[in-house]
Amino acid sequence: MAIIDRSHLAIIQAIAREGSLTAASVKLNLTQSALSHSIRKLETNLGVAIWRRDGRSLELTQAGAWLLSTANRLLPQLEDIEERLLQFARGERGKLRIGMECHPCYQWLTRIVAPYLDRWPKVDVDVRQKFQFGGIGALIGHEIDILVTPDPLYKPGLRFVPVFDYELVLVVGAGHRLRGVHHVMPEDLLEETLITYPVSTERLDIYTQFLQPGGIQPRRHKPIETTDIMLLMVAHGRGVAALPRWLVQEYVSRFDLFPLRLGKDGIFKQIFLGHRENDRDLKYLRAFIKHAADATI
Repeated sequence: MAIIDRSHLAIIQAIAREGSLTAASVKLNLTQSALSHSIRKLETNLGVAIWRRDGRSLELTQAGAWLLSTANRLLPQLEDIEERLLQFARGERGKLRIGMECHPCYQWLTRIVAPYLDRWPKVDVDVRQKFQFGGIGALIGHEIDILVTPDPLYKPGLRFVPVFDYELVLVVGAGHRLRGVHHVMPEDLLEETLITYPVSTERLDIYTQFLQPGGIQPRRHKPIETTDIMLLMVAHGRGVAALPRWLVQEYVSRFDLFPLRLGKDGIFKQIFLGHRENDRDLKYLRAFIKHAADATI
């Protein structure tokens, strides 16, 4: 059992600050006798005097002065620890680790995160790119807290919330032969260089939902990591790309680009935010999801 606890430190600090047992007892909401008894018991247990009387006043001994300096250092730290733990308990403080399975969503995420950081100053946000296209395992394994994905994989203990809809379109440059058509069909890409993010074709909707059902392969498949370079290549006639319409619209003022519908009916998708069911009561996590759902593209 500890000889010194927090109440002893608070008593020593209060007496030193208030200047008397009477004033300290009022400050601590204790009776003067209870306060005196606590001091005598502490001195007995320690085997050293903390205070000595000088007439009606109390003066700290050398040991007492050292203990006071320790109290002045430790008590604010303990208060800070308690406050932080309460913030964790209330879901007001923590770390939000976001994994991405949507390569073109980084521009969207930037717009979402900026105001969120202002509203939740005690929450750190970490975006983890290494979980791209492998985030379900990271979510289950508690390596990330939110997964941004267009392809939710429903498993026990996980929840996916749709936050926005989008249309996947084919992007061509100003001089492309397909410019101006209402929509394109899979066979229109037979002689094209298809530029995509460096992802396996099994995870690319342009393949799984458009080309492969028709047994079509483009003449060439060129992976490029960055959206800017990808669309620069498209604008200069070096290929075509399949991207969300909302993302293409952000670049039309910089590059001469034209989005075309994929098939007569188009390809429409949703972006989901996945999280663990056990984390549903975290206020800052719920706030991020709501903020993402409320934001306009």
